[in-house]
Amino acid sequence: MKTPLRRVALFAALAAAPTLALAQAWPAKPVRVIVSFPPGAGADIVARTVTPRLTEALGQQFVVDNRAGASGNVGSELASKAPPDGYTLLFTPASVASSQALYTKLNYSLERDLDPVCLVASAPFVLVVHPSLPVKSVKDLIALAKARPGQILYASTGNGGSPHLAMELFKMQAKVDMQHIPYKGTPGAVTDLIAGQVSVMFANTLSVLPYVSSGRLRALGISSAKRSAASPELPTVAETGLPGFEATTWFGMLAPMGTSKEIIGRLNGELRRIVQTKATSDALIGQGADPIGSTPDEFKAKIRSDIEKWTRIIKAAGIRAE
Repeated sequence: MKTPLRRVALFAALAAAPTLALAQAWPAKPVRVIVSFPPGAGADIVARTVTPRLTEALGQQFVVDNRAGASGNVGSELASKAPPDGYTLLFTPASVASSQALYTKLNYSLERDLDPVCLVASAPFVLVVHPSLPVKSVKDLIALAKARPGQILYASTGNGGSPHLAMELFKMQAKVDMQHIPYKGTPGAVTDLIAGQVSVMFANTLSVLPYVSSGRLRALGISSAKRSAASPELPTVAETGLPGFEATTWFGMLAPMGTSKEIIGRLNGELRRIVQTKATSDALIGQGADPIGSTPDEFKAKIRSDIEKWTRIIKAAGIRAE
């Protein structure tokens, strides 16, 4: 006769068996990874760095499906409404968090409809200026902006985008006024910055560092809290004139809410292992990103923190989506 304690253990094992079997059987077919931005965007580059390694590790194809539009909201909404069976995942940059405040009529909620899996990598922006601007440090830029309120033109990749929000945060913390000139993407903004039509912007490292090396642009610092492994020679904005400043983008994987914790746990374990390998780490750093590999709970906390932070900035600056 089984003791009560042994009965409890037996019932617990029987109850756990279906979910364990599900996790062990998954994936039994190809997995779709929705990337909420077009081919060549940062999220797409990072996704295509890690998905082949997931394919190799888990024995099924992880297929990138680019679904761009509405600053990433088209792909995010599509993923949020997919069956929570582990066969549709979302790979997105940090703009998905600021979108929660920027867009008033979204058909999905980041926190209610999507489950964090892993924050794979982050990437700082570089604060760059045209060489004609008489500044060589963040302190110089702040002093000049205070001396010329509203006269310095800064570019962004679009109204409400991460580079725009980074500069609005900079303006608030430095207590300066600069005029915003939005562009439709990075190429036009960088082209006009090189031409001297605008004077300053926050931009991703890959798009501007070649011009910094050639002397066509001047880098003042990067936007992360610590120096980046991708550009260790660049000081941070915080250490060169604006203590406490931090504004980065990140790239992470989420799943439709309700996806089993066993599947999320298995995905997370594989992604963290992949990110820690030298080949993947070197590839991410070469693309201007810093490898992370968080737990689901760490990613969840980061999302919540970012939503609160950017909601505050968006409201204070009166930013509206175009």
